[in-house]
Amino acid sequence: MRTEELKNNWNLVVKEFSQRFGDGEEMDLDGILFIIGVQEVGLGFKRYKKNEKVDLIHVAICRLLEPYGYYKFEGMDEQSWPHYEPTAKLPFLKAGEQTLLIKDAIVTYCLDNEWI
Repeated sequence: MRTEELKNNWNLVVKEFSQRFGDGEEMDLDGILFIIGVQEVGLGFKRYKKNEKVDLIHVAICRLLEPYGYYKFEGMDEQSWPHYEPTAKLPFLKAGEQTLLIKDAIVTYCLDNEWI
């Protein structure tokens, strides 16, 4: 995705997530990842423990990077949490490059799910 197109689509994602889930506050990247994790696990909104929040963000990252060939979905465990297997080593990326990759993956995910 071109940089300008990514920027515009990312702004749409932030606006949509902020309106739906941000209680009037602009959501950040981690908040959006958390919401995607909740969506993927399918347990709905409730109070999550800190370690569960970290796990939900991890699920989101695995799901988002699956189409890029970095993870493969393995199945659900007995608590209905999805599990992924790494399939390729992530390339070394600078912090800004990591952020762009994740934002691109989130935009693609949102477009695929018709959220934006």
